[in-house]
Amino acid sequence: MAAQPASGRPSRLTTTVRDRLRQRLLAGARACGFDTDLWTCPRVAQVIARDFGVRYHPDHVNRLLHRLGFSPQRPARRALERNERKIRQWVTHTWEATKKKSVS
Repeated sequence: MAAQPASGRPSRLTTTVRDRLRQRLLAGARACGFDTDLWTCPRVAQVIARDFGVRYHPDHVNRLLHRLGFSPQRPARRALERNERKIRQWVTHTWEATKKKSVS
């Protein structure tokens, strides 16, 4: 008989609760009452404690999120005033004209 690895401590969240947590995370942090849509481990721990009555230390939430299929992401840093239409216009007109002048 082959040795089997120890299964470890069972999860404090049932499969049903983990599925509900996944749905809440996909809905976004704003839908859970936060000011921004950025999820952090402390925020996820707060939602788990508030909605499911289970306390997780924020440092251990990362493992739970990984098991749920989430990976760490950094939000794209972009100016709020950024205007994509004006940028495309500048690239196609001004930049092209500048490139043509410098090649001559």
